[in-house]
Parts: sequence; structure tokens; C-alpha cells
Amino acid sequence: MLKLFYTPGTCSLASHIALEEAGAPYQLHRIDFSKAEQTKPDYLTINPKGRVPALVTDRGILTETPAILAYIAQSFPQARLAPLDDPFEFARLQSFLSYLCSTVHVAHAHARRAARWADDPAAQEAMRAKVPQNMADCFALIERTMFVGPFVLGDAYSIADPYLFTIASWLESDGVDPARFPRILDYRNRMAERPAVAKVLAEVQS
Repeated sequence: MLKLFYTPGTCSLASHIALEEAGAPYQLHRIDFSKAEQTKPDYLTINPKGRVPALVTDRGILTETPAILAYIAQSFPQARLAPLDDPFEFARLQSFLSYLCSTVHVAHAHARRAARWADDPAAQEAMRAKVPQNMADCFALIERTMFVGPFVLGDAYSIADPYLFTIASWLESDGVDPARFPRILDYRNRMAERPAVAKVLAEVQS
């Protein structure tokens, strides 16, 4: 059985939702950041990066959200969470996941993890101050040029959707009014009503 290491409020939510949407058998193991459990030896043997998510499979451990999402889609093809039979569409999906991972998530992290990039307190504060603009710019681009609707790729729900939903749920905490992006706000509201999403949210918030 798959085992997902997760922390509420992090990008691990995307993998959790994807597992539920796929109908996968899985167990959850919560990592408490408030107790710095991600830095403890027991967890570092699972993920030496000291981050979540981590997915334990029967062949080894996977980290990084785009890789875990792709693994879930390919392991449970009956769930149709990715256009697995179309190389171009699958690459387009991967392009979107990569943008969320390498650009949008990093912009968000500058508010909370500025010490990863700078030691100077003034530089850290400058990074934090830039977060609302950077996140707004990212979502303006997504709303205008990337989001097809009603789901990320169009009519078909995919692994891109729990990832976008997760990051879109951070907008308020990043100082961005989601009403600026009506298509994304409508999408976020619709996603929250999906049975799998509602179930997962109830689990992580309990």
C-alpha cells in the first residue's frame, strides 16, 4: 500500500487529492512542522530533503509533487488523470506542473522561507514584500494564457487540477485578492465541492 507523508497547508495536499481521485489504496503519515519533524533523523531517512510530500511505494520513495502526481496518474490509468496516450498533451500537462513547481510555488515560498535564499535580513524582507506582486503576476498569466476551463487542460480533469487548487488556496495568505482572477476563483470554488477534494480537506483539517 502507498504511504503519503504530508503536512497540512503545504503542496502535499495536491498528491493527497490525486490519490483520492485515483481510488488508490494509501495510508497517511502526518509530519508536524511545528515540531520540526521534517528535520528529524526518522523522516530524513524517508526524504533527505526534509520536505513534503514523500510517497512510499513498493519500488522505493518518490519526492517532488510533479513526479508524484505523474506516478499516480500512470499507476492508476483507469482514473484518467492524465492524457497518457497523447505525448503532446502529456507534455503540456507536465509544462503546467513544472511552472507551478518552479515558479509559482517558489514565489509563494519567499514569504515564509526567505532564509533559503538570503542571509541579510533586509534582503529577506525585500523578498517577502515582493510576494503579493509576484503571485498576482503568476495568476494573471495562468488565468489569461494557461487555464483552459472548466479544468486546467479543458473538459478533462487531470493531476494539474489538485496542484493548481492547492496553490490557488494560498492567494489570500500571500496578500492577493482572488477576486482579481474570476475564472480561477470560480474554479477554486468548484474544486472544493468535488467529493474527493472535500473528503481530503476534512481529513487534513481535523
